[in-house]
Amino acid sequence: MIKKSLTVFVCILCLGLLLAGCPKTKVAVSRDQASVQSAEEAARREREAREAKERELAKLREEELQKPAGGEVEKTLVAKKEPGIEGEVFETKLLKDIYFEFDKYEIRREDEAVLKENAAFLKNNPKMKVQIEGHCDERGTVEYNLALGERRANNTKKYLVFLGIPADRISTISFGKERPLDKGHDEGAWAKNRRAHVVVLSK
Repeated sequence: MIKKSLTVFVCILCLGLLLAGCPKTKVAVSRDQASVQSAEEAARREREAREAKERELAKLREEELQKPAGGEVEKTLVAKKEPGIEGEVFETKLLKDIYFEFDKYEIRREDEAVLKENAAFLKNNPKMKVQIEGHCDERGTVEYNLALGERRANNTKKYLVFLGIPADRISTISFGKERPLDKGHDEGAWAKNRRAHVVVLSK
């Protein structure tokens, strides 16, 4: 009888110890999970900070590339034969054209980057005024293409103003289909002629 009671007592004691140990295991697991989550959060913050720094450096490099060395802008300017709205105008390879789909005047996604480069260049040359020329391919009437070229020039100006260029530094003009870049009569030539071309009015 005593042995049986002792056995029961030992079993109860073991069960009690086992139950008492369970919460500690849960606490230990919980602490391990918190530690892992904390490490992951720290790694995420470090990664985001590194990526933000890389983006900032890339932006600074892009702005630096758009800033020509002293006298470089003047060296690229070539006077055009045809006068602009405000007299003599100059071509420069540092301002790039954008292109349009047939019968469209919306800015294409691939040309947004070009306009951002043009805007960065203009910000680095704050005294420069420009003229945006709207051009079309040969299809359609003279009147229709003059109106379409005007919409292309104006939309290009709006985008540059959106990027921070003062509106009073930008003039617009439409040449419709009268001044094609490529005098061919196929889609390859037409695609080159559907453009907004930027020229310099004053330095």
